[in-house]
Amino acid sequence: MLDQAEAQRRLDEMRKQYPDKFAPLEKIFSKIHRGARIFIGTACGEPQFLSNSLVEYVATNPKAFFDAEVFHVWSLGIAPYSDDRFRHNFRHNSFFIGQTTRDAINRGAADYTPLFLSQVPEMFYRRRVPIDVALIQTSPPDDHGYMSLGISVDIVKAAAEMAAIVIAQVNKRMPRTHGDGFIHIRDVDYLVPHDEELLEFHAERDNEAIQKIGENVARLVEDGSTIQVGYGATPNAIIANLRGKQHLGVHTELISDGIVELMKQGVIDNSRKSINRGKAVATFCMGHTDCYQFLHDNPAVEFRTIDYTNDPLVIAQHENMVAINSALEIDLTGQATAESIGAVFFSGVGGQADFMRGAVLAKNGRTILALPSTAKKGTVSRIVPFLQEGAGVTLVRGDIHYVVTEYGIAYLHGKNIRERAMELISIAHPDFRPNLIEEAKKRHLIYGDQAFIAGKRGEYPAELERTCLTCKDVECHFRPVNIDDEPPLKEFFYSLSDNSLYRRFISSRKDMPHERLQEFVVIDYTREMAILATVEEGGRETIIALGQYGINPGTHTAEVSFAVRDAYHNKGIGSALLDYLVYLAQRQGLLGFTAEVLVENKPMLHVFEKAFPDLDKRVSDGVYELKMKFKAAK
Repeated sequence: MLDQAEAQRRLDEMRKQYPDKFAPLEKIFSKIHRGARIFIGTACGEPQFLSNSLVEYVATNPKAFFDAEVFHVWSLGIAPYSDDRFRHNFRHNSFFIGQTTRDAINRGAADYTPLFLSQVPEMFYRRRVPIDVALIQTSPPDDHGYMSLGISVDIVKAAAEMAAIVIAQVNKRMPRTHGDGFIHIRDVDYLVPHDEELLEFHAERDNEAIQKIGENVARLVEDGSTIQVGYGATPNAIIANLRGKQHLGVHTELISDGIVELMKQGVIDNSRKSINRGKAVATFCMGHTDCYQFLHDNPAVEFRTIDYTNDPLVIAQHENMVAINSALEIDLTGQATAESIGAVFFSGVGGQADFMRGAVLAKNGRTILALPSTAKKGTVSRIVPFLQEGAGVTLVRGDIHYVVTEYGIAYLHGKNIRERAMELISIAHPDFRPNLIEEAKKRHLIYGDQAFIAGKRGEYPAELERTCLTCKDVECHFRPVNIDDEPPLKEFFYSLSDNSLYRRFISSRKDMPHERLQEFVVIDYTREMAILATVEEGGRETIIALGQYGINPGTHTAEVSFAVRDAYHNKGIGSALLDYLVYLAQRQGLLGFTAEVLVENKPMLHVFEKAFPDLDKRVSDGVYELKMKFKAAK
């Protein structure tokens, strides 16, 4: 960061100008009184030396003070004050729960205060949470006497402004960051120069499932979007999969190694942001040393206080805002918890709800909840019928647009409970889907006669999804039908003209009730196939065609059929769909197709004749009976 000699020169000058601020630790800590409220800086910005020194002071002076309350957002590396040995001296109170304090909170040895993090500074300013002592960490002062809070501005700035005594650990390794994080030496009571490596955040190693989640989420992030992403293995995988995007912006609580890497690559340039254009905005950073060096004196990144970054009304000003977060558990109605497992406290309210609600309010905003489908090495489903008793509802049913697992994407926004349940079941781990179906039936969340095919036979083959450009330059998406496709398929069938319905089914029947629709969406992929052709219209997926085949075991051929939405006739959709069905059938080793086509249905007959010039065609009662052999693979 700052040149060592230059940093020392500035400190020496400040020592001459403000000699009383450079006192021995023994004298500084003697100012702390019984029952004092002590604030300690956040996460990777935690002043480790000051925290350890305070505990060492109490260890050698056990009667120096009692019942001091220690406030923290999140202790990432050290929390010696939560040790039972010091229970008479300190009582920890956290606004967010980290690994080092989780056990103490759940056994009642420490406290947790649930708050939206955006509201914490206001609690300090109004003295609803008075602060007597603030232990913070800063960069060395510049020639004007200003020091930077560096990678931890968040609630630290408010705590430092409101504390009766401010003690700053001045560390040459703390980067000088732009934004709200400057504090003048005259506003600090004591300076403790001590250089040490900043804490680093090491996410859990990802796996194949997490990588797949990252790929799925990346599909939902459009070029020019402004993003917010959380921390951990799953967010890291998401960020890594955004490398192919362009002109992304960042307005987030946390800046991480991954975001910095995308900035270096030019993927994030903040050029399309609605506000703070050209700037990546965050409130704290958890990363590694290289990340901290990138942030040092970098005007492309601004660290703002958390009551700005996390304010839903500020977030909502970003057009195309995408808030991406994770959860411990989500139920079939769309309620999610990120803070507790049943009655066991795990993390906290944090800033997740702030960003999700801000993104919901933003023009073209979207919220994405990304989570692995299981926990505890695959033994527990994260998608459950209802949240466990005692769980905190971090996100309510209206907060979530998309839910993403390694098994796909569920879209919940504007969906009724039955549709939500089916969407979420479709992306649950296959091992848990049968039980989720049964539990949903018992609770009347879905149809009581809802069919389901368990195991590999009914598992959605996501690898068969592809994008297709027809001969008439219509770009559409081909994908297998899924168990949650009943509502859009119903819309598709009712969009067809009476003539199209009659030609497809060779029947005058025009209704398409649930019982009949199930036959199209609940299929055994080893015995039949149904492919949807979809396009995006008005920000939603619209089915424009359906192609199917069912295997005839005796001849090892399949009967094929398809239907195209009237508005898309004569655009090459049918031919492209048939070509893809042929490809899939040949992958299964089938020998050919059969089909029945009304004699009057010249367009459909033409599609088959174009694909199979040598087809066998016979007429019976006004219907062509077609037999089509596949060409042998060369």
